[in-house]
Amino acid sequence: MSPITDLQTLTLGPDGPTVPALGVGTWAWGDSLFWDYGKAYSDSDLHAAFEACLDAGLTLFDTAEIYGFGESERLLGRFMQQRPQQALIATKYFPLPWRFSQQSVVDALAASLDRLQAASVALYQVHQPLSFLLSQKDLMQALAAEVKRGRIGAIGVSNYPASQMREAHGYLAEHGIPLAVNQVPYSLLNRKIETSGVMATARELDVTILAYSPLAQGLLTGKYTPETDLKPAGARRISPSFSQDNLTKLKPVIQALKEIGEKHERTPAQVALNWLVAQGNVLPIPGAKNARQAAQNAGALGWQLAVDELDRLGQLTQGYR
Repeated sequence: MSPITDLQTLTLGPDGPTVPALGVGTWAWGDSLFWDYGKAYSDSDLHAAFEACLDAGLTLFDTAEIYGFGESERLLGRFMQQRPQQALIATKYFPLPWRFSQQSVVDALAASLDRLQAASVALYQVHQPLSFLLSQKDLMQALAAEVKRGRIGAIGVSNYPASQMREAHGYLAEHGIPLAVNQVPYSLLNRKIETSGVMATARELDVTILAYSPLAQGLLTGKYTPETDLKPAGARRISPSFSQDNLTKLKPVIQALKEIGEKHERTPAQVALNWLVAQGNVLPIPGAKNARQAAQNAGALGWQLAVDELDRLGQLTQGYR
């Protein structure tokens, strides 16, 4: 697959790395609890997805130490050995209760770098806004020290509400370091950040929104309909989101995605991702478990929805704000 020629880019925060306007989520890489790794897809499928992403120009891979209990990072580390310097890695620190000192941040980062077989990561994020014995202030100070040490390119947070995002931003500012991103769920079917203050605060502070579950875990692909009664693999099978009632309720949204997609010769998923990119300051990170999904995701870039199409989708999904 050839790279997209006019690939849009986005800078993470005011002075973080400049990356393609679409990232790659790797929650499913090595995760057999939620995602059916090892049954529905294999390491070779994931390696093919990694290669297809890089071939298409998608270079930012988002992982976390808890994805597959480290397996996601280990797989990425292995895949990167064959294409050195091509991938940019964003990973996450989980503030577990027994991590009560700044040294625990140093140790967790070192363990992630070891699994990734890397000397540094482009972005290091705090997975949840939890404060047990290690305060947010001390946590941000430890992260700031790692930026100065060169093991982290930029600092981010994840799942932070507006107030705690502002607090983290303030603590980092004391060290002369910006907060680059807040990674939160955002899709046409989950627009809560538009009304919760998260989006407005991110724009005010120049913090980039990394949108996870941008396809609502597959609901926006058009693959699941009340007629086909196709069920997703893994834990999604029992989710009420995939119930007959909910799929019936979604039909107007899926129909609009299909109609708009046909005009642009794009899939419903590509339209849904393009809508997110068009919101500005938003970088979606859809997952890809094989080369086909990776190529499909990449097709969300390199073209633009018309204003009336953006409005139509926005109005159809107002109820998800």
